[in-house]
Amino acid sequence: MVIDANTKVLKSDDHKEIALQIAAILQEIRFGSIEIVVHDGRVVQIDKRERFRVTESK
Repeated sequence: MVIDANTKVLKSDDHKEIALQIAAILQEIRFGSIEIVVHDGRVVQIDKRERFRVTESK
C-alpha cells in the first residue's frame, strides 16, 4: 500500500474516540439512523436522527 506524504492519517486514539462516540449513540437510540460524514478519508461529522413512536390511546 502506498501512502501519499500529504495524507492525514488518524491516530489510533482518534479511531477509538470516534468508535466510542458511535457506540454511545447506538446504545441510546431506539428508532432512527446514524449518518457518518467523511471528507478526505476522515470522519468530520456524525449525525443522529432519532424517531419517536406515538401510540394512540383507545
